[in-house]
Order: sequence, then structure tokens, then C-alpha cells
Amino acid sequence: QVQLVESGGGLVQPGGSLRLSCVASGFTLNYYTIGWFRQAPGKEREGVSCISSSDGSTYYADSVKGRFTLSRDNTRNTVYLQMNSLKPEDTAVYYCAAGLFGPCGHQLSPYNGMDYWGKGTLITVSS
Repeated sequence: QVQLVESGGGLVQPGGSLRLSCVASGFTLNYYTIGWFRQAPGKEREGVSCISSSDGSTYYADSVKGRFTLSRDNTRNTVYLQMNSLKPEDTAVYYCAAGLFGPCGHQLSPYNGMDYWGKGTLITVSS
């Protein structure tokens, strides 16, 4: 059974850090483009970061560049998103997704090429 499970969300103060995990089962994660997306209340889901299956290159949206770091552990079939210097505007439900032919880069989109989705984990950045 194909499954993606996110964890690591919670409440954090502005300037704080969190690390999200996305564990894949039923498929080999490194054969897929893995993307992190987020959806804030009342807003559309947007791409945050991704890692390409072809060369392991990573992409970050401008809003998180320099603060978030995506990494992949093939032995654990897991992708991580380290989030530092969190801001209130980072508050959202964060989802990981996998796409066999999903693009990784400026084309990253929840509407393009993602085959499997996790159920999401909520991050609230507030004092």
C-alpha cells in the first residue's frame, strides 16, 4: 500500500525551528520527485520545496529560501524539511507529495505531476 506520512508539526514561536519528516511506504522514494507543499487558511496550496529524483537537486520557493532545507535519507525512505527562522506567515498545513514525473523547480505545483500525497501536518508559528 502506497503511503506518505508527515510528522513533526506543532506550535513554535517566531524565530524558532522545526523539522518535518515524510516517511514513504509501498514505493521507493528516491525514484520520485518529492515535494513539500503548504496551505494556509483561506489560501491555495503552494509549493515550498522539492528534490529531484534524477540528480538530487533541490528547489526552494523564494519565501523560504535560506531558511528551509530539504534532505533525503534513502535508507529510511524518508524526506525531511528543516525549517529555521520561522515566521507567522509560515503557519499552514504542510504536505509532502511524490511524483514519478513530477517537476522540481519553478514548475513545482500541487496541480502538476504529484501522484501521492500525505495527509499533512499543521505548523503554527505564534507567540
